[in-house]
Amino acid sequence: MHELTLLLKNDMKPALGVTEPGAIAFAVAKARFYTDGELVGIHVAMNSGMYKNAFTCGIPGSSKVGSMYAAALGYTAGKPELGLQSLEGVTPEDNEAAEALVAEGKVKVSLSGITSRIFIEATVETTEDTAVVTIRDSHTNIVSITVNGKVLEGESQEAEEAAGSAAITTGSIADAIRTSKEESHLIHNYTLAELVEYVDNVDLEEITFIGEAYVTNMELLLAGLKSGKTTFGPRLLEKNGGKLVSDDEQKTASLMCNGAIEARVIGLDKPAMSITGSGAHGIIATMPLYAAYCVNHYSMEKLLRATALSYLVCTYIKEYSGRLSAFCGCAIAAGSGMACALVYLRGGTVEMMSHTLNNMASSITGMICDGGNQGCTMKGIAAVDAAYQSVDLAMNGVYIYKEHGINGKTPEDTMRNMGLIASPGMVGTEKTIVEIFESK
Repeated sequence: MHELTLLLKNDMKPALGVTEPGAIAFAVAKARFYTDGELVGIHVAMNSGMYKNAFTCGIPGSSKVGSMYAAALGYTAGKPELGLQSLEGVTPEDNEAAEALVAEGKVKVSLSGITSRIFIEATVETTEDTAVVTIRDSHTNIVSITVNGKVLEGESQEAEEAAGSAAITTGSIADAIRTSKEESHLIHNYTLAELVEYVDNVDLEEITFIGEAYVTNMELLLAGLKSGKTTFGPRLLEKNGGKLVSDDEQKTASLMCNGAIEARVIGLDKPAMSITGSGAHGIIATMPLYAAYCVNHYSMEKLLRATALSYLVCTYIKEYSGRLSAFCGCAIAAGSGMACALVYLRGGTVEMMSHTLNNMASSITGMICDGGNQGCTMKGIAAVDAAYQSVDLAMNGVYIYKEHGINGKTPEDTMRNMGLIASPGMVGTEKTIVEIFESK
């Protein structure tokens, strides 16, 4: 199996609700597993991106929002063996118990540092035991489990705590570029042309698993359209003539993409298929392509190959920006991947994809991420609009030249520069966003 296929296969995961509350619940549920006795308290420390993204987002199976309730439900109902779907099957009794824990002051959350690098440290203290679970770099990557001071897995708690508490400093862009080259991710060994070559030639059987994303994300979309809690989805459906699939590709794309995002951020009890650790990234990277497939009757093979490209371009940008940062990776990274994939579906060239990236980089790169919340839907609407305009213009020879703005000499440089805008470029922005949250 090709190493890029393995990268995608390992990264594609179903995530229930916004990924960050799921990760918090998973960490607490895992820590609870190692304890007996009556609960004394729960404490979850996390990096700024995690803290911000979980701050006001909906939680599956609950009417509550935010990290405190996610942590409480992780204790009362979390199933650690289900990973990011650990809150599957939450009952009213589970919610009552979780609300009681919060009301009693037994759940605390704190900010460990301003950084785009994922960090969660969940501590569960009972009358008999204290368990600490530390997660680093991806939402379910446990690097340390400490029970009553004894390390069971990974590095010591002290080492991880020190690493997690260290805030990123802005430094210089030259330093960031040098570091990114020294610590190159697998995908950065490829050019855009080589990614397209892989997509063109990989054995179709290797990538059929990608089709699972469409099943999962469509179920989420349909649940949202049936729910009395949604507002954007029904309006987008109305704008599409009351049809799930109309003759208008862009309106169909916006409906399918953003109806699913809304269903996810309000916490409906259906998973999204995530990529780069995010359900919204996974939705934007796929659902507009599915709309194009439905409207234009592309083959399933073409759709799967285009989706692989969308995922890879998204990953290329995200591995420079960091998994959680101050810019909206959903719109910028996944939106750019989806835009390149639209060019691919339409039979465009690598040069057209490069020009499309220039158009995307020069338009929405500065869009902030202010957490997983209802605003993600509006950001998704903007991303779909930007992608469709960027593709149409680029495929007709209209694009922002490489000499302008943050565009690079090559598409690889452009994607790297997009990522650098987030980290280290927007570390100060991240701090300001968190401070605004805390003031509320």
